[in-house]
Amino acid sequence: MKITKATTADLTELTKLFDGYRVFYKQKSNLEAAKKFLKERLEKEESIILIALDDDGNGLGFTQLYPTFSSVSMQRFYILNDLYVLSTLRGQGIGESLLNAAKALAKANKWKGLALETATDNPAQKLYERLGWERSDDFYHYFWTC
Repeated sequence: MKITKATTADLTELTKLFDGYRVFYKQKSNLEAAKKFLKERLEKEESIILIALDDDGNGLGFTQLYPTFSSVSMQRFYILNDLYVLSTLRGQGIGESLLNAAKALAKANKWKGLALETATDNPAQKLYERLGWERSDDFYHYFWTC
């Protein structure tokens, strides 16, 4: 397995993974829209996507990072918005490798770190905590919808 920074050359494999991720979160499958969304993020350099590939170039999983800022610390950090591993391959260290690659990227850029939010029933919480992520009970999460 290798983890690389995705480019538009990875769109075929990445689109399948991203569509599976969205279906996991109870969205309807839409490969065309998924491909368009990912292509725009990559071409506009609005996110960094790390993709895990097997030796034959098949997609195993991915994580998508969005760069942002902390005004309080006056530092940049990534929002780890998406993490997905094919359901048949979970528990084999792919998610851990993707998270560690994201950490390494933040360290290499000398950024503050990574932030994520997840569903309260997401079993990946155990992985996050095992890898040193700390759940915050100090802040509430709010969202306003148009």
